Amino acid sequence: MISIRVSTISNTWRARHRRPLILDSLICRRPCRCKPHSFIPSASPSKAPAQVDAEFTADFLQWLELKAGTEISSALSIGESTFGRSLFAQTHIKAGDCILKVPYSVQVSSNNLPLRINSLLGDQVSNVAKVALLVLYEQKLGEKSEWAPYIRRLPQPAEMHNTIFWKDGELEMIRPSPLYRETIRQKKIVESDFLAITEALCHFPKLHMVITLDDFKYAYALVTSRAWESFSGVSMVIADRDYAPGAQVLIRYGKFSNATLLLDFGFTLPYNTHDQVDVKLDLPLEDHLSSMKLELLSRHCTPTITDDLGFTSAENSFTLKEVRSAHGKGRGIPQSCRAYARVLCSKSPQEINDFAKEAAENDGRLARGPLRDTCREIEAHQFLLLRITELIYLYDASLESLEQMTSLDTVNKNASRHQMAYDVLRGELRVLKSAAEWLETYCKKLLNAS
Repeated sequence: MISIRVSTISNTWRARHRRPLILDSLICRRPCRCKPHSFIPSASPSKAPAQVDAEFTADFLQWLELKAGTEISSALSIGESTFGRSLFAQTHIKAGDCILKVPYSVQVSSNNLPLRINSLLGDQVSNVAKVALLVLYEQKLGEKSEWAPYIRRLPQPAEMHNTIFWKDGELEMIRPSPLYRETIRQKKIVESDFLAITEALCHFPKLHMVITLDDFKYAYALVTSRAWESFSGVSMVIADRDYAPGAQVLIRYGKFSNATLLLDFGFTLPYNTHDQVDVKLDLPLEDHLSSMKLELLSRHCTPTITDDLGFTSAENSFTLKEVRSAHGKGRGIPQSCRAYARVLCSKSPQEINDFAKEAAENDGRLARGPLRDTCREIEAHQFLLLRITELIYLYDASLESLEQMTSLDTVNKNASRHQMAYDVLRGELRVLKSAAEWLETYCKKLLNAS
């Protein structure tokens, strides 16, 4: 794996912030790891057979070096692997070596847009959208584009599997997952940027540039899967381990869940240790103490959590990662989640007042310690267990439906997306089951000790 010493950021972060974005000048930043026709987990091969395309490597690197005015890399070659077009080590590479240095002059950014268009778009259009428009603009120029050798080597729409491309029926496969809601939200952002851009282009009829929503969505996904935040200067790629000649060089994406990998990059892993899932805790409408509880919770607001999809959870929504097991893997259930459950399960005004007093006398955080009344502590955690169990049933039903769908049509053209949906749901289900197991054990210990 190789790591990029510039910050990689999520779609949502890009949509909110207005800093420059750079579209990298590499071919195929990631190999596809899905296995379309199998639901049996299998590890990605550590090495892929290199079939170096010397003509392709020479053609592309020659253009890149001419444009940069300097040597780009003598350590890498471009070829085909079982994952598709990939990078391979040409020589021995040691951990810490700079194997690729990309000058700012060959990085595609919104600053490359014609000035008259860029000025008209202003700050109401995200930088992602501006770079996406630039990609479409350069595509329209064809071979006249100074970026033509790069643009024509970008993946085609049929090769893109980010969830914003999924049809409604395909999205139903991931309905239990927070990824479903985030995809809908992301589609709305893309549509909003599209409307702003098409309105701006109306002022430039001489461009004869007609863009459809599908065109823009495609370019948008190219940017979100390949862009990074940057400022004028040189971006470097540093090897984080040794490579022998002929070994495939991969890019490190970071500690992202399958949901984020699928949303931003269009692929999943058969087993992802960074999977996570949101659990929402609602206050029962018939609760006669609801107003007191809501007032208390708003006064001592539990910390909001930004998950790796890049968006902030609501105050009653909590992100769970795999709960710590006997083998030491994963994390515990967030204390803020357990505190919220304790407040929701309170039975009297006195209990609520006691929570407020305890928070005021300490650090302001609410109900972070176990309740003195063991029965009440068990009840609060059983409330959590019930909510998580309900989600487990939903995930089990969706996974069963996916398995039946695949067994009925194993050659379906969308089988790869079925596999990706399966990977997302199975990973999130694993997290939920680990939380349920922890809660059951916790309640049993309290019951046995009482």
